[in-house]
Amino acid sequence: MKIKVLISTGGSGGHVIPAITIYDHLKSRYETLISTDIRGLKYINKENYKSIIIDTPKLNNLFLLPFALFKVFVLTIKCLVLLKKENISILISTGGYMSLPLCLAAKVLNIKIFLIEPNMVLGRANKFFLNFSKKILCYSKNLINLPKKFEQKKIIIKPLIRKKYYETDNIPNKDILFSIIIIGGSQGASIFDNFINEILVKISKIFSLKVIHQTSEKNVHTLKNFYEENKIENKVFAFDQNLNELLKKSDLCITRAGASSLAELSFLNIPFIAIPLPSSKDNHQYENAKYYKDKDCCWMIDQNNFNKQKLEELLINISSKKGEYLIKKNNLEKLNYLNTWNNVNENLLNIIDEN
Repeated sequence: MKIKVLISTGGSGGHVIPAITIYDHLKSRYETLISTDIRGLKYINKENYKSIIIDTPKLNNLFLLPFALFKVFVLTIKCLVLLKKENISILISTGGYMSLPLCLAAKVLNIKIFLIEPNMVLGRANKFFLNFSKKILCYSKNLINLPKKFEQKKIIIKPLIRKKYYETDNIPNKDILFSIIIIGGSQGASIFDNFINEILVKISKIFSLKVIHQTSEKNVHTLKNFYEENKIENKVFAFDQNLNELLKKSDLCITRAGASSLAELSFLNIPFIAIPLPSSKDNHQYENAKYYKDKDCCWMIDQNNFNKQKLEELLINISSKKGEYLIKKNNLEKLNYLNTWNNVNENLLNIIDEN
């Protein structure tokens, strides 16, 4: 009989993508389940993943905090029953407040807890549960905000990248047009939807350009019309399960700095311009982008000091696909040397088995 593992996740793709990736790595050896809140459901294919819903409330509203804490207590009782009923031996959490009831219940039942931290800054939920965990898996030896007393729990792994990215044909883009993909997030962002697109119109007068633009559902029609009116070849979308196929057709990406997005761009050797979200908790998006910038793999722009002219000049320079562009592409390739699905799989299984 296989050991049973439950992976706790939810919220944004930044939490869910590592979770489903771990699921795919472990499912051959362990009986694996995944829990998520309502928001995380859209990232999970129910036919491929055995999932359950634990819809933990946010704890950021002081007025509603007593009600939220009561719900967390009720959910923790529910999780105690769930963990015992399913005979779970290992809990893996990708962080976030969504993990609170399951981690508390796992601690009460003395179930092994492994934490995953995809960001370069230790998340608050993961920091809270360090005392209870066996190990914390992260992508860098310099995990910011990790207390020194927990250093021995840290294990460095390769970024968790979905299997389909390893199966993506990584042949360089042969399109005559210079292709830029913009990943603004499912909620959209004015800097991506109202400023960068205006810059692209000016640049399109200088060299031929193709734009692939991800935005919020409500902005798709408006942006599509904007590019059509300015005679720019384009694809505008809100969500695409086959984003890897769109990425491989791109020469450059302009993106926020979520850990999963940057890891996937890096793996596909696509140079990128990162514009970290200034309001991200503990400024973790800045630190995610800085990790790659320090390795000369990307460019980084501070949104608070955004300068249209400088971005325009940078894009014109990058479009030649020479100099800095080739250096960054080469550095990305070096960074992902020996990053194969089998190598990552073997490493993860060894970590779980040894503990």
